[in-house]
Amino acid sequence: MNSVRSRRVILDGGSRPATVRWSDGVITSIDDGPADRELGDLVVMAGLVDSHVHVNEPGRTDWEGFSTATAAAAAGGTTTIADMPLNSIPPTVDPYALRVKRAAADGKLSVDTAFWGGIIPGSGGHVPTLIEGGVCGFKVFLSDSGVPEFPPITIEELREVVGPLVEQGIPLLVHAEDPDLLLPPVGDPASHLTHLRSRSPNAEETAIRTVVELTRVSGVRTHILHLAAGGGVDIVAAARETGLPVTAETCPHYLYFDGEGVPDGATEHKCAPPIRGRDHADALWGGLDSGAVDMVVSDHSPAPADLKTPGDFVAAWGGISSLQLRLPVTWTEARRRGHGPADLASWLAQAPAVLAGLDDRKGAIREGVDADLVVWDPDGIVEVRAEGLEHRHPVTPYDGHTLYGRVEHTILRGETVYTSQEGVIPGLGHLLARTPQRYKIS
Repeated sequence: MNSVRSRRVILDGGSRPATVRWSDGVITSIDDGPADRELGDLVVMAGLVDSHVHVNEPGRTDWEGFSTATAAAAAGGTTTIADMPLNSIPPTVDPYALRVKRAAADGKLSVDTAFWGGIIPGSGGHVPTLIEGGVCGFKVFLSDSGVPEFPPITIEELREVVGPLVEQGIPLLVHAEDPDLLLPPVGDPASHLTHLRSRSPNAEETAIRTVVELTRVSGVRTHILHLAAGGGVDIVAAARETGLPVTAETCPHYLYFDGEGVPDGATEHKCAPPIRGRDHADALWGGLDSGAVDMVVSDHSPAPADLKTPGDFVAAWGGISSLQLRLPVTWTEARRRGHGPADLASWLAQAPAVLAGLDDRKGAIREGVDADLVVWDPDGIVEVRAEGLEHRHPVTPYDGHTLYGRVEHTILRGETVYTSQEGVIPGLGHLLARTPQRYKIS
């Protein structure tokens, strides 16, 4: 198969009938002629790009791993992921760790995979060589990361090391919660409200203002990770109105769930920042509408079931497994709010590709880019069963939910890596590196 045709191909921010053709894994033309495969009214979109995935290999491969994570990505229509520098051991904060990470991934990939670097206290000297090694950018925590090998860093320390990022336009990704405003959890450990009240919206908003000031002073391109507090939308919007290079993402769980209504003991919902109430979700959707929030990424952060400590939100590991479900979760709520598939193409494919510096080959359908496509049915029903997902552990807050947006085919560089009938075809993914030319397969 070297071409597909649909009445709903997402191109240039809109939907129209078209035939997409490719050769040697690259799109060669978009026209109105007949195709090898006619797809009717199924939506054909650029393969999704998920720029926020914790694969955890090596070191915590019992939590996840490249084979299982990339299979989940393929099954969810994602053709490119960017792996976070934690929670693997060693974390990707120096060239040695990057080599270890790439070696661990080699031969295990069902989708293309790039890597973020990290900055922790004392690792700033490795920033230039990690850039040379092809990382997409750098992640930092302003508060405790949850793992001892990736400690938080101060704004003062960051000011000393962001020069190379400024010079090359490399983004700094920030987990933005002010540690001085986080509180010990007090109350019933079975209640999500106990976790929610310990991490206030003010902790996010104060940290975001601090990041904006770092951007203003240094010129570094900053990106706010997993925005959950509605007030953060206005702070990001105001910064951008002044011309500052600040972007933001949110995640499906912040858009879909009501954090004030999480059932007691349901620790599969625990994450940081926490899932907040409906008013915050509404504000985040407003940010997507206005463009202040650029993208929706998974922040896939799995752990074995025993570490999720069912019944105890204080002791449980904070992380949500959703890599395979990003499209249907986002679409289920988006369609209810009047959005169309073209919006998803921007939020789930194009914007994450731009952030990771892979947009010259990923995130859009046009001539000369990789033939990465997701074919999906916007009216198709997805009955989520955790044990049926490709993730290593059957733990997800979406278990038992009925969603819209069934992925039918995932195509990576012209090769089918998933069908709803046959499942995942493993082993076709490549390692990617960001370069001065911005994209390279190795």
